[in-house]
Amino acid sequence: MSSERVDPSQKRRSLEAGAVSELQGIGRFKFLEGELEEFKRLAAQCMEIVRAEDTGTLQYDIYFNDDQSECIVLERYRDSEALIEHAAHLGELGKAIFATGWVSGELLGEPSAELRAKMVGGAVRLFTPYQSM
Repeated sequence: MSSERVDPSQKRRSLEAGAVSELQGIGRFKFLEGELEEFKRLAAQCMEIVRAEDTGTLQYDIYFNDDQSECIVLERYRDSEALIEHAAHLGELGKAIFATGWVSGELLGEPSAELRAKMVGGAVRLFTPYQSM
């Protein structure tokens, strides 16, 4: 076992260069009055697409609060390319699901330059690694 310490800034530069880190997403929805059933219909379509077409989606789970007025979607992607692929597969369906209510989201990880560029001006906030086990 090596006692050599890795300089955190070196690790960060390494992540930025390759941007191969797994990405995690957290989506939060608060539904507009009367939009719950539409959300469920669209979410079922999204799930079918994710299962059939996505190659790098590792997790795509939807959770409701007790009265189903809000939900959280937890997502994990192999890398930035997998998230870009996922977004392309959902396309207009993604836009329709966002129209069912108030939506916010966070992306956790170190996205590629291409993914960062696609996120500019969007509603998803980016959180990059600071410390981990």
